[in-house]
Amino acid sequence: MTPPPVGLGPLGGRTPVLVGVGTATGIGDAGVEAAELMARATEEAGRDTGSDRVLASVDRIAVPQGTWGYPDPGRLVAARIGAPAARTHLVELGIPQQSLINRALTAVASGAAEVVVVTGGEAMLRSRLAARRGETATETAQPGGVPDEVVRRSGTLVEPVEQATRLWEPVQQYAMIGNALRAAEGSSVDDQRAEVADLWARGNLVAASNPGAAFPSPRTAAGIDTPSPDNRPLAFPYNKWHATQWTVDQAAALLLCSVDAARRLGTDPDRWLFPLVGLESSHSLSILCRREIHRWPAMGVLGRAAAARVGRPVDGIEVAEVYSCFPSAVQVQQRELGLPIGGTPTVTGWMAFAGGPFNNFVYQATAAVARRLRQDPTSLGMVTTVSGLLTKPGLAVWSATPDGADPLVGDLADEAAAETATVPAIATLEEYSGEATVATYTVTYEQLEPVRTVVVADTPDGRRSVAFSEDRALAAEAVGTELIGRPVVIADGAFRPA
Repeated sequence: MTPPPVGLGPLGGRTPVLVGVGTATGIGDAGVEAAELMARATEEAGRDTGSDRVLASVDRIAVPQGTWGYPDPGRLVAARIGAPAARTHLVELGIPQQSLINRALTAVASGAAEVVVVTGGEAMLRSRLAARRGETATETAQPGGVPDEVVRRSGTLVEPVEQATRLWEPVQQYAMIGNALRAAEGSSVDDQRAEVADLWARGNLVAASNPGAAFPSPRTAAGIDTPSPDNRPLAFPYNKWHATQWTVDQAAALLLCSVDAARRLGTDPDRWLFPLVGLESSHSLSILCRREIHRWPAMGVLGRAAAARVGRPVDGIEVAEVYSCFPSAVQVQQRELGLPIGGTPTVTGWMAFAGGPFNNFVYQATAAVARRLRQDPTSLGMVTTVSGLLTKPGLAVWSATPDGADPLVGDLADEAAAETATVPAIATLEEYSGEATVATYTVTYEQLEPVRTVVVADTPDGRRSVAFSEDRALAAEAVGTELIGRPVVIADGAFRPA
Protein backbone atom coordinates (compact mmCIF):
# COMPACT_ATOMS: atom_id res chain seq x y z
CA MET A 1 0.00 0.00 0.00
CA THR A 2 1.15 3.53 -0.74
CA PRO A 3 1.62 5.51 2.49
CA PRO A 4 -1.05 8.21 2.83
CA PRO A 5 -0.06 11.84 2.25
CA VAL A 6 1.70 13.29 5.24
CA GLY A 7 0.34 16.41 6.94
CA LEU A 8 3.35 18.45 7.96
CA GLY A 9 1.51 20.65 10.43
CA PRO A 10 0.35 24.29 10.34
CA LEU A 11 2.84 27.15 10.53
CA GLY A 12 5.08 26.47 13.47
CA GLY A 13 8.68 25.88 14.40
CA ARG A 14 9.13 22.81 12.20
CA THR A 15 7.06 24.03 9.26
CA PRO A 16 9.25 23.80 6.12
CA VAL A 17 9.70 26.93 4.03
CA LEU A 18 11.55 27.71 0.82
CA VAL A 19 13.85 30.55 1.85
CA GLY A 20 16.13 30.92 -1.18
CA VAL A 21 16.35 30.09 -4.88
CA GLY A 22 19.30 30.39 -7.21
CA THR A 23 20.19 29.69 -10.82
CA ALA A 24 23.47 29.70 -12.70
CA THR A 25 24.38 29.55 -16.38
CA GLY A 26 27.59 28.98 -18.29
CA ILE A 27 28.55 29.74 -21.84
CA GLY A 28 30.31 26.52 -22.72
CA ASP A 29 33.75 27.70 -21.64
CA ALA A 30 36.20 25.09 -20.40
CA GLY A 31 36.26 26.40 -16.85
CA VAL A 32 32.64 25.91 -15.79
CA GLU A 33 31.76 22.28 -15.17
CA ALA A 34 28.44 21.05 -13.83
CA ALA A 35 29.56 20.89 -10.19
CA GLU A 36 30.75 24.49 -10.39
CA LEU A 37 27.39 25.58 -11.78
CA MET A 38 25.58 23.75 -8.96
CA ALA A 39 27.82 25.46 -6.43
CA ARG A 40 27.19 28.87 -8.00
CA ALA A 41 23.43 28.30 -7.99
CA THR A 42 23.58 27.26 -4.34
CA GLU A 43 25.60 30.33 -3.44
CA GLU A 44 23.02 32.50 -5.20
CA ALA A 45 20.24 30.75 -3.28
CA GLY A 46 22.13 31.58 -0.08
CA ARG A 47 22.30 35.25 -1.02
CA ASP A 48 18.64 35.14 -1.97
CA THR A 49 17.69 34.33 1.63
CA GLY A 50 18.87 37.76 2.79
CA SER A 51 21.28 36.17 5.26
CA ASP A 52 24.95 35.24 5.03
CA ARG A 53 24.61 32.55 7.70
CA VAL A 54 22.41 29.99 5.99
CA LEU A 55 24.85 28.10 3.80
CA ALA A 56 27.18 27.11 6.64
CA SER A 57 24.16 25.58 8.41
CA VAL A 58 23.18 23.27 5.53
CA ASP A 59 22.97 19.71 6.83
CA ARG A 60 21.66 17.91 3.72
CA ILE A 61 22.37 18.30 -0.01
CA ALA A 62 20.34 16.29 -2.51
CA VAL A 63 21.22 16.03 -6.21
CA PRO A 64 19.35 14.23 -9.02
CA GLN A 65 21.56 12.08 -11.27
CA GLY A 66 22.78 13.90 -14.37
CA THR A 67 24.87 13.14 -17.43
CA TRP A 68 28.09 13.92 -15.56
CA GLY A 69 30.26 11.29 -13.84
CA TYR A 70 30.60 12.64 -10.29
CA PRO A 71 30.04 9.85 -7.75
CA ASP A 72 29.08 12.36 -5.03
CA PRO A 73 28.36 15.84 -6.46
CA GLY A 74 26.71 17.00 -3.26
CA ARG A 75 30.08 16.69 -1.50
CA LEU A 76 31.65 19.14 -3.95
CA VAL A 77 28.85 21.63 -3.32
CA ALA A 78 29.13 21.14 0.45
CA ALA A 79 32.85 21.92 0.40
CA ARG A 80 32.28 25.01 -1.71
CA ILE A 81 29.57 26.53 0.55
CA GLY A 82 31.40 25.82 3.82
CA ALA A 83 29.15 23.00 5.02
CA PRO A 84 31.52 19.99 4.99
CA ALA A 85 29.42 18.03 7.49
CA ALA A 86 26.29 18.07 5.31
CA ARG A 87 24.95 14.65 4.43
CA THR A 88 24.81 14.05 0.69
CA HIS A 89 22.06 12.30 -1.26
CA LEU A 90 22.27 11.17 -4.89
CA VAL A 91 18.93 10.32 -6.52
CA GLU A 92 18.87 7.97 -9.50
CA LEU A 93 17.31 8.66 -12.88
CA GLY A 94 13.66 7.73 -13.14
CA ILE A 95 12.70 9.27 -9.79
CA PRO A 96 10.59 12.43 -10.15
CA GLN A 97 12.48 15.64 -9.48
CA GLN A 98 9.60 16.60 -7.19
CA SER A 99 10.55 13.62 -5.01
CA LEU A 100 13.73 15.39 -3.87
CA ILE A 101 11.67 18.38 -2.77
CA ASN A 102 9.15 16.16 -0.99
CA ARG A 103 11.90 14.28 0.83
CA ALA A 104 13.38 17.61 1.92
CA LEU A 105 10.02 18.87 3.19
CA THR A 106 9.40 15.70 5.16
CA ALA A 107 12.94 15.66 6.59
CA VAL A 108 12.64 19.25 7.79
CA ALA A 109 9.19 18.70 9.27
CA SER A 110 10.28 15.54 11.11
CA GLY A 111 13.52 17.01 12.41
CA ALA A 112 15.69 14.65 10.37
CA ALA A 113 17.23 17.72 8.73
CA GLU A 114 17.06 21.44 9.37
CA VAL A 115 18.53 23.20 6.33
CA VAL A 116 18.40 21.36 2.99
CA VAL A 117 19.75 22.18 -0.46
CA VAL A 118 18.20 20.57 -3.52
CA THR A 119 20.37 21.30 -6.54
CA GLY A 120 21.06 19.97 -10.00
CA GLY A 121 23.01 21.11 -13.01
CA GLU A 122 24.42 20.24 -16.39
CA ALA A 123 27.31 21.40 -18.56
CA MET A 124 26.43 19.60 -21.77
CA LEU A 125 27.21 22.62 -23.94
CA ARG A 126 30.70 22.74 -22.46
CA SER A 127 31.15 19.04 -23.28
CA ARG A 128 29.83 19.49 -26.82
CA LEU A 129 32.15 22.41 -27.55
CA ALA A 130 35.13 20.51 -26.18
CA ALA A 131 34.30 17.55 -28.43
CA ARG A 132 34.18 19.84 -31.45
CA ARG A 133 37.73 20.92 -30.58
CA GLY A 134 38.79 17.28 -30.35
CA GLU A 135 39.06 17.53 -26.57
CA THR A 136 37.32 15.99 -23.58
CA ALA A 137 35.78 18.28 -21.00
CA THR A 138 37.28 17.34 -17.65
CA GLU A 139 35.43 17.07 -14.33
CA THR A 140 36.65 17.39 -10.77
CA ALA A 141 37.82 13.95 -9.69
CA GLN A 142 36.35 12.30 -6.60
CA PRO A 143 38.40 9.15 -6.02
CA GLY A 144 36.52 6.93 -3.60
CA GLY A 145 33.62 9.38 -3.39
CA VAL A 146 30.43 7.84 -2.02
CA PRO A 147 27.21 9.71 -1.13
CA ASP A 148 25.77 9.23 2.33
CA GLU A 149 22.61 7.95 0.66
CA VAL A 150 21.74 6.77 -2.85
CA VAL A 151 18.01 6.76 -3.61
CA ARG A 152 17.27 3.90 -6.00
CA ARG A 153 14.66 3.80 -8.74
CA SER A 154 11.98 1.12 -8.68
CA GLY A 155 10.10 -0.21 -11.71
CA THR A 156 10.98 -0.14 -15.41
CA LEU A 157 10.58 2.71 -17.85
CA VAL A 158 10.30 0.68 -21.08
CA GLU A 159 9.43 -2.90 -21.94
CA PRO A 160 12.06 -5.23 -23.51
CA VAL A 161 10.19 -5.29 -26.81
CA GLU A 162 10.35 -1.49 -26.96
CA GLN A 163 14.12 -1.67 -26.58
CA ALA A 164 14.35 -4.33 -29.28
CA THR A 165 12.57 -2.05 -31.78
CA ARG A 166 14.63 0.99 -30.70
CA LEU A 167 11.50 2.58 -29.29
CA TRP A 168 13.39 3.83 -26.26
CA GLU A 169 14.18 7.36 -27.40
CA PRO A 170 11.96 9.82 -25.51
CA VAL A 171 11.14 11.82 -28.64
CA GLN A 172 9.67 8.71 -30.29
CA GLN A 173 7.50 7.81 -27.33
CA TYR A 174 6.25 11.37 -26.82
CA ALA A 175 5.53 11.63 -30.55
CA MET A 176 3.46 8.44 -30.26
CA ILE A 177 1.55 9.92 -27.33
CA GLY A 178 0.85 13.06 -29.34
CA ASN A 179 -0.33 11.05 -32.33
CA ALA A 180 -2.60 8.95 -30.12
CA LEU A 181 -4.08 12.17 -28.70
CA ARG A 182 -4.74 13.44 -32.22
CA ALA A 183 -6.66 10.30 -33.13
CA ALA A 184 -8.58 10.19 -29.83
CA GLU A 185 -9.81 13.74 -30.39
CA GLY A 186 -10.63 13.20 -34.05
CA SER A 187 -8.18 15.77 -35.34
CA SER A 188 -6.46 15.60 -38.70
CA VAL A 189 -2.69 15.45 -39.10
CA ASP A 190 -2.69 19.04 -40.37
CA ASP A 191 -4.85 20.27 -37.49
CA GLN A 192 -2.60 18.57 -34.95
CA ARG A 193 0.52 20.12 -36.41
CA ALA A 194 -1.08 23.56 -36.39
CA GLU A 195 -2.22 23.22 -32.76
CA VAL A 196 1.23 22.10 -31.63
CA ALA A 197 3.03 24.81 -33.59
CA ASP A 198 0.76 27.50 -32.17
CA LEU A 199 1.22 26.19 -28.62
CA TRP A 200 5.01 26.19 -28.97
CA ALA A 201 5.07 29.62 -30.61
CA ARG A 202 3.24 30.99 -27.56
CA GLY A 203 5.87 29.42 -25.32
CA ASN A 204 8.58 31.00 -27.44
CA LEU A 205 7.02 34.43 -26.81
CA VAL A 206 7.29 33.83 -23.07
CA ALA A 207 10.95 32.81 -23.44
CA ALA A 208 11.66 36.15 -25.11
CA SER A 209 10.92 37.88 -21.79
CA ASN A 210 12.87 35.37 -19.68
CA PRO A 211 16.38 36.73 -19.07
CA GLY A 212 17.63 33.23 -18.26
CA ALA A 213 16.33 31.60 -21.45
CA ALA A 214 19.00 29.82 -23.46
CA PHE A 215 17.21 30.13 -26.83
CA PRO A 216 14.93 33.21 -26.70
CA SER A 217 15.20 34.10 -30.41
CA PRO A 218 11.75 34.65 -31.93
CA ARG A 219 10.29 31.70 -33.83
CA THR A 220 7.02 31.62 -35.70
CA ALA A 221 4.54 28.76 -35.61
CA ALA A 222 5.27 28.07 -39.28
CA GLY A 223 9.00 27.99 -38.62
CA ILE A 224 8.61 25.59 -35.70
CA ASP A 225 6.38 23.29 -37.78
CA THR A 226 8.49 23.26 -40.96
CA PRO A 227 11.40 20.77 -41.16
CA SER A 228 14.66 22.31 -42.35
CA PRO A 229 18.40 21.80 -41.86
CA ASP A 230 18.13 24.15 -38.83
CA ASN A 231 14.98 22.41 -37.61
CA ARG A 232 15.58 18.80 -38.53
CA PRO A 233 12.72 16.35 -38.09
CA LEU A 234 13.24 13.95 -35.18
CA ALA A 235 10.12 11.77 -34.91
CA PHE A 236 6.84 12.59 -36.63
CA PRO A 237 5.34 15.10 -35.94
CA TYR A 238 8.23 16.64 -33.96
CA ASN A 239 11.19 18.65 -35.19
CA LYS A 240 14.24 19.91 -33.31
CA TRP A 241 12.45 23.02 -31.99
CA HIS A 242 9.61 20.95 -30.61
CA ALA A 243 12.05 19.12 -28.34
CA THR A 244 13.71 19.96 -25.07
CA GLN A 245 17.12 21.50 -25.70
CA TRP A 246 19.47 19.90 -23.22
CA THR A 247 22.77 21.03 -24.72
CA VAL A 248 22.98 23.84 -22.18
CA ASP A 249 25.06 24.82 -19.17
CA GLN A 250 22.47 25.51 -16.48
CA ALA A 251 21.97 24.77 -12.80
CA ALA A 252 19.46 25.64 -10.11
CA ALA A 253 19.28 25.33 -6.32
CA LEU A 254 16.52 25.48 -3.72
CA LEU A 255 17.16 26.21 -0.03
CA LEU A 256 14.56 24.80 2.35
CA CYS A 257 14.55 24.91 6.12
CA SER A 258 12.30 24.99 9.15
CA VAL A 259 10.64 28.19 10.28
CA ASP A 260 12.72 28.02 13.48
CA ALA A 261 15.95 27.79 11.48
CA ALA A 262 14.83 30.48 9.06
CA ARG A 263 14.22 32.87 11.95
CA ARG A 264 17.36 31.95 13.86
CA LEU A 265 19.56 32.38 10.78
CA GLY A 266 18.12 35.79 9.97
CA THR A 267 16.47 35.03 6.63
CA ASP A 268 14.09 37.59 5.18
CA PRO A 269 10.51 36.42 5.91
CA ASP A 270 9.20 38.51 3.02
CA ARG A 271 11.01 36.08 0.71
CA TRP A 272 9.65 32.87 2.20
CA LEU A 273 7.56 30.52 0.05
CA PHE A 274 5.27 27.99 1.69
CA PRO A 275 4.64 24.52 0.29
CA LEU A 276 0.92 23.83 0.12
CA VAL A 277 1.19 20.69 -2.03
CA GLY A 278 4.05 18.32 -2.80
CA LEU A 279 2.67 15.23 -4.53
CA GLU A 280 4.09 12.52 -6.74
CA SER A 281 3.30 9.04 -7.98
CA SER A 282 5.96 6.34 -8.14
CA HIS A 283 3.64 4.07 -10.14
CA SER A 284 5.44 3.24 -13.39
CA LEU A 285 3.84 1.78 -16.50
CA SER A 286 5.15 1.83 -20.06
CA ILE A 287 2.96 3.44 -22.71
CA LEU A 288 2.86 0.03 -24.36
CA CYS A 289 0.87 -1.24 -21.37
CA ARG A 290 -1.43 1.78 -20.98
CA ARG A 291 -4.80 1.12 -22.58
CA GLU A 292 -5.32 4.82 -23.29
CA ILE A 293 -1.98 5.92 -24.67
CA HIS A 294 -3.13 9.53 -25.01
CA ARG A 295 -3.98 9.89 -21.31
CA TRP A 296 -2.09 10.22 -18.03
CA PRO A 297 -4.56 9.40 -15.26
CA ALA A 298 -1.83 9.61 -12.62
CA MET A 299 -1.47 13.36 -13.23
CA GLY A 300 -5.23 13.72 -12.94
CA VAL A 301 -5.07 12.00 -9.54
CA LEU A 302 -2.45 14.50 -8.36
CA GLY A 303 -4.41 17.44 -9.74
CA ARG A 304 -7.60 16.47 -7.95
CA ALA A 305 -5.76 15.93 -4.66
CA ALA A 306 -4.07 19.32 -5.04
CA ALA A 307 -7.37 21.01 -5.80
CA ALA A 308 -8.91 19.51 -2.67
CA ARG A 309 -6.00 20.82 -0.60
CA VAL A 310 -5.98 24.40 -1.93
CA GLY A 311 -9.76 24.64 -2.13
CA ARG A 312 -10.10 25.36 -5.82
CA PRO A 313 -9.41 23.71 -9.19
CA VAL A 314 -5.80 23.90 -10.29
CA ASP A 315 -6.85 25.64 -13.50
CA GLY A 316 -7.40 28.73 -11.33
CA ILE A 317 -3.81 28.81 -10.04
CA GLU A 318 -2.38 32.09 -11.26
CA VAL A 319 1.28 31.14 -11.90
CA ALA A 320 1.96 27.81 -13.58
CA GLU A 321 4.90 25.98 -15.11
CA VAL A 322 3.85 22.72 -16.76
CA TYR A 323 6.71 20.37 -17.57
CA SER A 324 7.48 20.66 -21.26
CA CYS A 325 10.00 18.15 -22.58
CA PHE A 326 7.80 17.68 -25.69
CA PRO A 327 4.47 19.18 -26.80
CA SER A 328 2.44 16.06 -25.97
CA ALA A 329 3.57 16.30 -22.34
CA VAL A 330 2.04 19.77 -22.11
CA GLN A 331 -1.08 18.82 -24.08
CA VAL A 332 -1.82 15.74 -21.98
CA GLN A 333 -1.29 17.64 -18.73
CA GLN A 334 -3.58 20.44 -19.89
CA ARG A 335 -6.34 17.90 -20.36
CA GLU A 336 -5.71 15.89 -17.18
CA LEU A 337 -5.49 19.02 -15.01
CA GLY A 338 -8.37 20.84 -16.69
CA LEU A 339 -6.13 23.67 -17.90
CA PRO A 340 -7.34 25.76 -20.85
CA ILE A 341 -6.34 24.11 -24.13
CA GLY A 342 -5.57 27.52 -25.61
CA GLY A 343 -3.52 28.58 -22.58
CA THR A 344 0.24 28.90 -22.17
CA PRO A 345 1.09 27.50 -18.72
CA THR A 346 4.70 28.62 -18.45
CA VAL A 347 6.73 31.45 -16.98
CA THR A 348 10.05 30.22 -18.42
CA GLY A 349 9.12 29.70 -22.07
CA TRP A 350 9.40 25.91 -21.79
CA MET A 351 12.33 23.61 -22.26
CA ALA A 352 12.71 24.05 -26.02
CA PHE A 353 13.47 27.74 -25.56
CA ALA A 354 14.36 28.30 -21.90
CA GLY A 355 16.72 25.31 -22.02
CA GLY A 356 16.08 21.83 -20.65
CA PRO A 357 19.04 20.72 -18.50
CA PHE A 358 18.63 16.96 -18.47
CA ASN A 359 17.31 16.08 -15.00
CA ASN A 360 16.89 19.34 -13.10
CA PHE A 361 14.54 21.63 -15.03
CA VAL A 362 11.93 21.42 -12.26
CA TYR A 363 14.29 23.40 -10.02
CA GLN A 364 14.75 26.03 -12.72
CA ALA A 365 10.96 26.20 -12.95
CA THR A 366 10.48 26.39 -9.19
CA ALA A 367 12.95 29.27 -8.97
CA ALA A 368 11.10 31.15 -11.71
CA VAL A 369 7.71 30.56 -10.09
CA ALA A 370 9.06 31.61 -6.67
CA ARG A 371 10.31 34.90 -8.06
CA ARG A 372 6.93 35.56 -9.64
CA LEU A 373 5.06 34.78 -6.41
CA ARG A 374 7.20 37.19 -4.43
CA GLN A 375 6.01 39.92 -6.78
CA ASP A 376 2.38 38.99 -6.12
CA PRO A 377 1.93 37.36 -2.69
CA THR A 378 -1.79 36.88 -3.32
CA SER A 379 -1.16 34.32 -6.08
CA LEU A 380 -0.53 30.59 -5.98
CA GLY A 381 2.15 28.91 -8.07
CA MET A 382 2.10 25.40 -9.55
CA VAL A 383 5.03 23.40 -10.93
CA THR A 384 4.54 19.98 -12.49
CA THR A 385 7.04 17.20 -13.04
CA VAL A 386 7.37 14.52 -15.69
CA SER A 387 9.67 11.61 -14.93
CA GLY A 388 10.38 8.88 -17.42
CA LEU A 389 8.15 8.55 -20.46
CA LEU A 390 4.99 10.18 -19.11
CA THR A 391 5.07 7.71 -16.24
CA LYS A 392 5.80 9.23 -12.83
CA PRO A 393 4.23 12.66 -12.28
CA GLY A 394 4.89 15.29 -9.66
CA LEU A 395 2.94 18.40 -8.71
CA ALA A 396 3.78 21.21 -6.30
CA VAL A 397 1.77 24.25 -5.23
CA TRP A 398 3.56 27.15 -3.53
CA SER A 399 2.34 30.33 -1.88
CA ALA A 400 4.01 33.44 -0.50
CA THR A 401 1.33 33.47 2.19
CA PRO A 402 0.70 30.58 4.61
CA ASP A 403 -2.93 29.51 4.77
CA GLY A 404 -2.80 27.88 8.20
CA ALA A 405 -3.51 24.37 6.91
CA ASP A 406 -1.22 21.37 6.66
CA PRO A 407 0.92 21.05 3.53
CA LEU A 408 -0.04 17.91 1.61
CA VAL A 409 2.99 15.76 0.83
CA GLY A 410 2.79 12.20 -0.41
CA ASP A 411 3.16 9.47 -3.02
CA LEU A 412 -0.20 8.60 -4.59
CA ALA A 413 1.05 5.53 -6.46
CA ASP A 414 -1.81 3.27 -5.41
CA GLU A 415 -4.42 5.81 -6.44
CA ALA A 416 -2.66 6.32 -9.79
CA ALA A 417 -2.49 2.58 -10.42
CA ALA A 418 -6.19 2.20 -9.65
CA GLU A 419 -7.06 4.90 -12.19
CA THR A 420 -4.85 3.60 -15.02
CA ALA A 421 -6.34 0.97 -17.32
CA THR A 422 -3.75 -1.54 -18.52
CA VAL A 423 -3.24 -3.99 -21.36
CA PRO A 424 -0.74 -6.89 -21.51
CA ALA A 425 2.32 -6.45 -23.69
CA ILE A 426 3.86 -8.98 -26.05
CA ALA A 427 7.31 -9.52 -24.64
CA THR A 428 9.43 -10.30 -27.72
CA LEU A 429 9.41 -9.57 -31.43
CA GLU A 430 9.03 -13.25 -32.26
CA GLU A 431 6.11 -13.87 -29.93
CA TYR A 432 3.36 -12.63 -32.22
CA SER A 433 2.57 -13.02 -35.91
CA GLY A 434 -0.76 -12.13 -37.43
CA GLU A 435 -3.25 -9.31 -37.83
CA ALA A 436 -3.35 -6.22 -35.63
CA THR A 437 -4.67 -2.65 -35.59
CA VAL A 438 -2.46 0.41 -35.22
CA ALA A 439 -3.00 2.10 -31.83
CA THR A 440 -0.36 4.76 -32.45
CA TYR A 441 2.86 5.24 -34.39
CA THR A 442 5.70 7.53 -35.31
CA VAL A 443 8.18 7.93 -38.15
CA THR A 444 11.92 8.55 -37.88
CA TYR A 445 14.20 10.22 -40.39
CA GLU A 446 17.56 10.31 -42.11
CA GLN A 447 18.32 13.99 -42.52
CA LEU A 448 15.00 15.34 -43.89
CA GLU A 449 13.75 12.05 -45.35
CA PRO A 450 11.22 9.83 -43.52
CA VAL A 451 12.62 6.29 -43.50
CA ARG A 452 11.27 4.12 -40.68
CA THR A 453 7.81 3.64 -39.18
CA VAL A 454 7.24 2.19 -35.72
CA VAL A 455 3.77 1.20 -34.53
CA VAL A 456 2.15 0.13 -31.31
CA ALA A 457 -0.61 -2.24 -32.37
CA ASP A 458 -3.55 -3.97 -30.74
CA THR A 459 -3.87 -7.69 -31.44
CA PRO A 460 -7.22 -9.50 -31.71
CA ASP A 461 -6.55 -11.35 -28.42
CA GLY A 462 -6.35 -8.07 -26.48
CA ARG A 463 -2.58 -7.64 -26.26
CA ARG A 464 -0.18 -4.93 -27.44
CA SER A 465 2.66 -5.41 -29.87
CA VAL A 466 5.42 -3.19 -31.20
CA ALA A 467 6.44 -3.55 -34.84
CA PHE A 468 8.42 -1.60 -37.41
CA SER A 469 8.73 -1.10 -41.13
CA GLU A 470 11.78 0.04 -43.10
CA ASP A 471 9.60 0.77 -46.17
CA ARG A 472 10.46 4.35 -47.08
CA ALA A 473 7.38 4.79 -49.22
CA LEU A 474 5.20 3.83 -46.26
CA ALA A 475 7.14 6.22 -44.00
CA ALA A 476 6.59 9.06 -46.48
CA GLU A 477 2.87 8.27 -46.55
CA ALA A 478 2.60 8.05 -42.76
CA VAL A 479 3.72 11.64 -42.12
CA GLY A 480 0.73 12.94 -44.05
CA THR A 481 -1.94 10.25 -43.77
CA GLU A 482 -3.42 8.81 -40.59
CA LEU A 483 -2.26 5.27 -39.79
CA ILE A 484 -4.03 4.94 -36.44
CA GLY A 485 -6.91 2.49 -36.71
CA ARG A 486 -5.57 0.85 -39.86
CA PRO A 487 -5.15 -2.93 -40.02
CA VAL A 488 -1.65 -4.35 -40.39
CA VAL A 489 0.00 -7.76 -40.55
CA ILE A 490 2.90 -8.43 -38.18
CA ALA A 491 5.61 -11.07 -38.53
CA ASP A 492 8.87 -11.28 -36.55
CA GLY A 493 8.54 -7.69 -35.36
CA ALA A 494 8.00 -6.21 -38.85
CA PHE A 495 4.67 -5.01 -40.17
CA ARG A 496 3.00 -4.24 -43.47
CA PRO A 497 -0.40 -2.72 -44.23
CA ALA A 498 -3.09 -5.38 -44.42
